Amino acid sequence: MAMENNLKSINPSEDNQFEWQVDKERSGERIDKHITETLAEHSFSRSQVQDWIRTGAVTVNGKSVKANAKVSAGEQIQVTLPEPEPLEAFPENIPLDVVYEDSDVIVINKPRGMVVHPAAGHPSGTVVNALLHHCKDLSGINGVMRPGIVHRIDKDTSGLLMVAKNDLAHASLAEQLKEHSVTRKYFALVYGVMQHDKGTVDAPIGRANHDRKLYVVTDKNSKHAITHFAVAERFDEYTLLELKLETGRTHQIRVHMKYIGFPLVGDPVYGGKSGRTLGMDGQALHAGVLGFNHPRSGEYLEFEVPIPDDMEEALNILRTR
Repeated sequence: MAMENNLKSINPSEDNQFEWQVDKERSGERIDKHITETLAEHSFSRSQVQDWIRTGAVTVNGKSVKANAKVSAGEQIQVTLPEPEPLEAFPENIPLDVVYEDSDVIVINKPRGMVVHPAAGHPSGTVVNALLHHCKDLSGINGVMRPGIVHRIDKDTSGLLMVAKNDLAHASLAEQLKEHSVTRKYFALVYGVMQHDKGTVDAPIGRANHDRKLYVVTDKNSKHAITHFAVAERFDEYTLLELKLETGRTHQIRVHMKYIGFPLVGDPVYGGKSGRTLGMDGQALHAGVLGFNHPRSGEYLEFEVPIPDDMEEALNILRTR
């Protein structure tokens, strides 16, 4: 977001603090919006500012506030940036299938079975470990275990992933995701013959009460989720779908497809059946198309990668039946 003429250029002090007084013409603004716009030249995202407010890194006249608080003329705003955490993820010489790269962004084609970032049970061998070896710089906005990671795809999903090399790129890409302006198309092989040529699943997703690692369609403590689908090819007992995400909830496609009665082939959690009879060891879900506006030039970029060999072989088996 470009700064308006009535917004001042604010730079941090030596102790990494920003401080300014609210102008009369900006009285009544929400504190998170006010800070994001005042510090626009530093490319901090609004969600990042909200995190700072929650952790007490933002004060108004020396007191902590909530993200929806309104500012008043003459109030003194102080933002203290948190100290960078020591790096915990480490570089590993793991090959990456790089589809596009420049000084701001790198787009990779992630293989099925590869975890995006280190976590409990997966301290190494991840996309982040490979990126740390491949790139000298990555955005630090998402913390030490997820440097550069703007969005994720599941371990058992293959396909395109965009990564930010600096904080400016990260803020831009995150905002595009928030505004649903990023193009994300997936291809999935599902059980059952879809009769509708196209459709939309508009159903909220939240954690399952019986298992907090699982997600379900629910009205309780859930988030709005929309998945558009179109039939790409029909088979005897299966359908190949092209899906477009309007939102990006965890396990969204897998949960929505199970919800409408067409679970993914090979999905170990939501599918219920193995894909090994078709020669697949893992779920048949591929992030095939990714498009976004370049964070620096504004140019729209779109990339497409073919589905992995074993998924293509599974389709060939179905075509010859």
